[in-house]
Amino acid sequence: MSDTALLQPLTQARSQIALWQQRAAAAAVTLRQPPPEPASCCGRGCNGCVWEGYYGALTFWLEDAAQAMTEA
Repeated sequence: MSDTALLQPLTQARSQIALWQQRAAAAAVTLRQPPPEPASCCGRGCNGCVWEGYYGALTFWLEDAAQAMTEA
């Protein structure tokens, strides 16, 4: 996957992570660490790209963060 193709969703992902971390800090809620960004993408658009796994893990992390905030 090209750098240009990743830029927009990656920027959005980073913004969502920062938003939830700020909300959690303001509410004194501890969140687990978000998934690390992949460093091994070959850029060929593979089926099952590491970025697909990252965004899947990030979706779960965002859901987990939202649940932690509602339970606080």
